[in-house]
Amino acid sequence: MTYTYHYISPLGGITLAGSAQGLTGLWFDGQKYFGSTLGERRETKDIPVFTQTAQWLDIYFSGKEPSFTPPLSLNATPFRRAVWEILLSIPYGQTMTYKEIAGKIAEKNGLSSMSAQAVGGAVGHNPISLVIPCHRVVGADGSLTGYAGGIDKKEKLLKMEKGV
Repeated sequence: MTYTYHYISPLGGITLAGSAQGLTGLWFDGQKYFGSTLGERRETKDIPVFTQTAQWLDIYFSGKEPSFTPPLSLNATPFRRAVWEILLSIPYGQTMTYKEIAGKIAEKNGLSSMSAQAVGGAVGHNPISLVIPCHRVVGADGSLTGYAGGIDKKEKLLKMEKGV
């Protein structure tokens, strides 16, 4: 059974999805790939992971870095999981390029290179926005490229993290 919960943020509504194992989804309402991990059977219910995630979001939207990560339950390919693990390592207020992530994946797997476009696909399909900070990934020239929640939200999130 998948449970859902709605959170109101300064940037609009956010839908959370989860189970007893952890958070499975976090999307700005209406964003691209909204609800990608929601199953057919779901129920609106406040479960412990939602309480923890709402606390994380309250801290985050107050302009501070949360000191914990709610429990995550990721059902993904090993490649996507590897990309999302790198996203979790990007420090608050900093960014990383798709190319840098591709380099880390290539190095970890003993490859000479990795497609930044493949990384982009994995970043774009991240089902747990904000907590897994895909908004911190930028183009090779530092430009704000693709964000399922919208470039306007990405820009606001990055400015908030930098205290601007």
